[in-house]
Amino acid sequence: MLVGSSLSRCVRDIYEGTVDIYDVLVIVARTDFDPENDNHWKSIWQGYAGGNKLGSMSSAPEWHTIPKEDELKVRDICVELKTLGKLHQPRQYGAHPQRLTHHWYDVILTEDVVDSNPAAKRAWENYKTIAGLS
Repeated sequence: MLVGSSLSRCVRDIYEGTVDIYDVLVIVARTDFDPENDNHWKSIWQGYAGGNKLGSMSSAPEWHTIPKEDELKVRDICVELKTLGKLHQPRQYGAHPQRLTHHWYDVILTEDVVDSNPAAKRAWENYKTIAGLS
């Protein structure tokens, strides 16, 4: 299971197929937006797809290599993350997290957590099965 720390970089990895959305436990994003809100989405897409200059106050263009015609695919990933409860945005609660060096962190679940949480147990068993295939 993976914990992400950057909406733009994690969504890019999911879009590119290097990370499966079902391997994601949560993405703790520094954003404050609703991917289902057209105005919010327009602002996020413009910033991450390169509408702003690199290093601007708004965002870095992490999605600049994604073709415009795939915008809906990227938005669908963001909506799915939200729908699955895998998108946490601390800024919505007044926190202002710093950008971390890495954007994916592996999560190791302890026996106590797995045994006391049926959903975690199923997720862990699925993860072990898939991990064993590689």
